[in-house]
Amino acid sequence: MTEPMTIRARLAAPVATVRRALTDPAELRVWLAEHAEVELPRRYEFWGRYTPEGDAPHQRLLHVDDRTLRFTWTLDGVETTTEFELEPDGDGTILTLRQSHFSFEEAMSGSSIRGVLQTYWYLALANLNDHLDGRPLLPRTDFTSADLRGELLIDAPMDKVWTSLTDSEQAGAWFGYPIGIEPWEGGRYAMGGFDAGQAAKVFDVTPGRGLSIDWGPTGVTSWELDESEGRTKLTFVQSGFDEGNPPYGAWTGIVSGFAELRRFHEVPDWRPIWLTDEVPA
Repeated sequence: MTEPMTIRARLAAPVATVRRALTDPAELRVWLAEHAEVELPRRYEFWGRYTPEGDAPHQRLLHVDDRTLRFTWTLDGVETTTEFELEPDGDGTILTLRQSHFSFEEAMSGSSIRGVLQTYWYLALANLNDHLDGRPLLPRTDFTSADLRGELLIDAPMDKVWTSLTDSEQAGAWFGYPIGIEPWEGGRYAMGGFDAGQAAKVFDVTPGRGLSIDWGPTGVTSWELDESEGRTKLTFVQSGFDEGNPPYGAWTGIVSGFAELRRFHEVPDWRPIWLTDEVPA
């Protein structure tokens, strides 16, 4: 069963600037897709390795005005609909994204590429906000590769980054969802908290520097911290999965969460950009 999906985000730029980032092909190639071509009001297309089924453009523009952009996007043979709506929020913008034909079951099973839509848009919007704010972007998911790895620099001491990754309260704050963490060999890592009923297993722990989490069929997530010119470099890798069916959705959710981890450390009076109860899976 497909479900309507809505994501709301507070972005660090006025409406006109956000609209330009959504509709200028040169800007789209920075934060969204490898390739993009836009000719309003007739054409809105993006494709390439950072786009699900990105072998060719599969979008058809339906409507565009100063505050709204709506297009169809055919994925796995089904014509879905994507809509962006912008509203002023002081000096910034509230962006509401609506995506049809999202199925949580498909997200969990990996049975359709449409299952990546939720975390795909979370990562895309996190990168849009970083683009607008002048920050380096997070690694975009390469949907043509089974090599799932990336790194980012965080302007904070390594011990503080380690605590924010391994303390349940801090991790739940920046990820926007309860997480129960026992950061020792054989400990639990439970999305939704320890009462949620299921937990991954923590292993290969080097206190203050790195650990791995075994998620079962979706593989193993490994984090490693290193000092880098007064900042902390976080390297993250997903391995041990079926390379014929990489866990793109889960991986993209992990990466999108790191946008708020970095902001948690670097932004004074930090608050998350997300204004929705939905969170990366």
